[in-house]
Amino acid sequence: MKVTKIQTTYQLAFLPRLFPVNCYFVEEKDGLTLIDAGMSFCLKGIMLVASQIGKPIRRIVLTHAHEDHVGALDALKERLPDVTVYISHRDAPLLSGDTSLLPTEPNVPIRGGIPKKIKTQADVLLRDGDRIESLIAVDAPGHTPGSMVFLDTRNRILIAGDAFQTRGGIAVSGQLKLSFPFPAMATWHKPTALESAKKLSELQPTLLAVGHGVMIENPVKAMFQSISEGMRV
Repeated sequence: MKVTKIQTTYQLAFLPRLFPVNCYFVEEKDGLTLIDAGMSFCLKGIMLVASQIGKPIRRIVLTHAHEDHVGALDALKERLPDVTVYISHRDAPLLSGDTSLLPTEPNVPIRGGIPKKIKTQADVLLRDGDRIESLIAVDAPGHTPGSMVFLDTRNRILIAGDAFQTRGGIAVSGQLKLSFPFPAMATWHKPTALESAKKLSELQPTLLAVGHGVMIENPVKAMFQSISEGMRV
């Protein structure tokens, strides 16, 4: 595990050279918000970094309901029964293994690692524009129907889940990077993901923090470039 801190955000990168899976801590006045819960083996590292920071984990916020983002959720909830769990209103059924589509959604099967054994249910179902302390929730469907990203209002750091990847080069969800193809293979609907990526680039983030790969400072130009590349494929 590699830990990198930039301003209020800590990236916890598990297996960074092999199959990078990232979780994030965001510092708040009352403690820590954990964004994504990684895979089951991430529990020990998450708890260790929280103890090193010296603040309690108050909230667990999920960008989407794929297994590599929720794997340690049950174990964390068992260790931290008072923690509040958040997920988008749309991806809450997916967290329980329900892959049904809404009538208004493209009729394309949801892909990726769908949870089958997660017992924890979210305490708060998020909608676009909701606040979680310093964070604003932003709808970013495409990778899953209910994917969300979180913008820190203090510094415009964007924690983007799998809306983008930076492993193997920056790419919009659904755009295949041969050196790390897994986010593209797990993307539900690429045209929707591209529209979400355009929306996110217009937020003018100062830092892009993703589920797979390194963080990128001053990322807007690279985000626009990846969108252009994704539209050509």
